[in-house]
Amino acid sequence: MDMETDQQIYQVDVGNLLAFNPNHQFPSAPSSREELVNECITEGTKLVQAVADVLFNFPSTETSDGPIVQLPPPTTRLPREKHLPRPKPPTKWEEFALKKGIQKRKKDKIVYDEQTDKFKRRHGYDRVNDDNDVPIIEAKASDEPGEDPFAKRIEEKKKKVGKQEKNRLQNLRVAAKAGALPSHIQLAATSLPISGVKAQPKKLGKEALGDVAGLAATSTASGGKFDKKLPGEKPPKKQGKHHKYLPVLPSYRKDQNKCIPVDEEKEQTNKVLSKIFSKHSHEILNVGKAINMVNEKKEKKKSGRSSDKLKPKKDITKKKPATTKA
Repeated sequence: MDMETDQQIYQVDVGNLLAFNPNHQFPSAPSSREELVNECITEGTKLVQAVADVLFNFPSTETSDGPIVQLPPPTTRLPREKHLPRPKPPTKWEEFALKKGIQKRKKDKIVYDEQTDKFKRRHGYDRVNDDNDVPIIEAKASDEPGEDPFAKRIEEKKKKVGKQEKNRLQNLRVAAKAGALPSHIQLAATSLPISGVKAQPKKLGKEALGDVAGLAATSTASGGKFDKKLPGEKPPKKQGKHHKYLPVLPSYRKDQNKCIPVDEEKEQTNKVLSKIFSKHSHEILNVGKAINMVNEKKEKKKSGRSSDKLKPKKDITKKKPATTKA
């Protein structure tokens, strides 16, 4: 099949490296999955060949990695699983910065601190100009007598953080109205701080409260064994089973005034293996029963009988009712 015939049958979109046959039909319905797979592989090979025929006719430039071809823009619009992300509305600060012509510039993360004569982080723990590194605060004429300047600085910082949180929630409310909330906040959109509407509290019944109390009572490492019981407290309905794990670190035992490390997990495994491979292993494992089970399975396979596990067993001890002739 030549290239012109391929182009007439297949529709090729080189921008997406895509080819498809809109009029493809199976000559006959596939009788098996293997026949269907072979037909798909044959048709896929033809589609790849059609893309390659068109691709190798484009002008290319030789580089050290090989020939490079500039693909044309795609012509087929591929469907999206989800809608395009909606534009996020600007915050108050972004509106103010745009109005005043303030441009965002990148700041260095490490800044020189003159108080400690060291380079420190701009934000976070052990940052520059940290309040804990200021031993003396110079008094101002506007300061009130008897006022603690350190306590005043802490109070101002709390007000500043509260104002920032208020502005953040306000920006989220605006984004929620526009339908552009971030994905990690969408689950909390029905709560009070974002939407402004308080959800109705769910009433817990007596059984639900009992289950919660039982979970809280057994949530400790000992499963509530050593916790003090409240007056009138009932034991939990479902007592959890705690798996007993062997210690990770080796334990020690004394042998002739010497401490010898002992690996309990290794010893336990060796005991099981020694029992299985010992001379008296036939006493542990019922070899005769295992042989009988294997032979029964072989006989059932040969005769073609189904398993009798689902059939109800007859009660041999039950006597049949006596019948009398009239």
